[in-house]
Amino acid sequence: MPVRAIGAGPGGGRPLIITEDPLLLDDLLRLCAAAGAEPHVQHAVPEQSGGGGDRGGGGDGSVRGGPGPRGAVGWESAPLVLVGDDAARRVSGAPRRDGVFLVGRDLDDPHVWQRAVEIGAEEVLRLPDAESLLVDRIADVVEGAGRPALAVGVIGGSGGAGASTLACALALRAARAGERTILIDGDPLGGGMDVLLGGETAEGLRWPDFAASRGRVGAGALEESLPELHALRVLSWDRGDRVVVPPAAMRSVVAAARRRGGVVVVDLPRRVDEAVAEVLAQLDLVLLVVPGELRSVAAAGRVAAGVRMVARDVRVVVRGRCREGLDAEAVARLLGAPLAGEVPVEVGLPGRVAEGEPPGARGPLARFCDGFWQRVLGSAQGVPA
Repeated sequence: MPVRAIGAGPGGGRPLIITEDPLLLDDLLRLCAAAGAEPHVQHAVPEQSGGGGDRGGGGDGSVRGGPGPRGAVGWESAPLVLVGDDAARRVSGAPRRDGVFLVGRDLDDPHVWQRAVEIGAEEVLRLPDAESLLVDRIADVVEGAGRPALAVGVIGGSGGAGASTLACALALRAARAGERTILIDGDPLGGGMDVLLGGETAEGLRWPDFAASRGRVGAGALEESLPELHALRVLSWDRGDRVVVPPAAMRSVVAAARRRGGVVVVDLPRRVDEAVAEVLAQLDLVLLVVPGELRSVAAAGRVAAGVRMVARDVRVVVRGRCREGLDAEAVARLLGAPLAGEVPVEVGLPGRVAEGEPPGARGPLARFCDGFWQRVLGSAQGVPA
């Protein structure tokens, strides 16, 4: 059942801006500041050795918004190059490379695409229309965007299916396997994943703190702001009255969590509204947890229909022993989805959780989660108990 191998390490870098247009430069410096980047600025292609002087262009080679010549970045070493439309001819002889963007403010220039081809630009970005896109591009450089996290959602097919317990256990086992892990509580009426992990008093932000989020949320800032419980980060609900987070905030926060790499596990409510749809659209895989009885399977069919409208990959997890002549494969067939596995019911688990042991710390549930991650991540490495 492989999905894909994952892995991303933090990186980062400083973009190179090449322009002599003071108005455009002010715009680009403003957008870099919004993305948390401190750029190097040149008037033409800098020396590849990192020197600050221009090569074949006018200007004094000074650097605005960055260090002096000794710290200036070269054309080939910069992670991102923003070439002002005024400077396109001055850089046309530079070596071809990825990550070059031609930026201008004249929306009616018919020759801009020709200049973009001459410098090997990936895109033409015209301000102010492309400001949001450009901030995202710059922020990717700052955050060292690599392979996004593998995002797995868990949703109950019926009431009491044990979806929250499974989500918590999956996140715990991923963290113990050495994956950078974020557990997101997407169910405002579920009682709180931090409570399930024994961390309801832990310091850190909860969902209401992100309710006003719009646009891009910094991945690193998100991770550092969340409570850390059992070697994983948890975004849960507080004990207040807010039970609604706008869809735009849901989208921004989940996207930030994915950009950090590793694993993201989301506990989902059974009702698919606009906010939940925003989350489902970003998930690689959704696990539908279904007790092995006909009434639960019937309820799960209605949940699955809503989830399939948005999610790209839905698989069934059968919980407990099947009844009424069913088996796990039959449950999956009835729901029209592949079987991801069977989770046994652990009689002593609720008592252990009440005593402070997180779900998945040991026992059959832990073994199921370890096997799941080994199949999905393509890893044969065991996980410590």
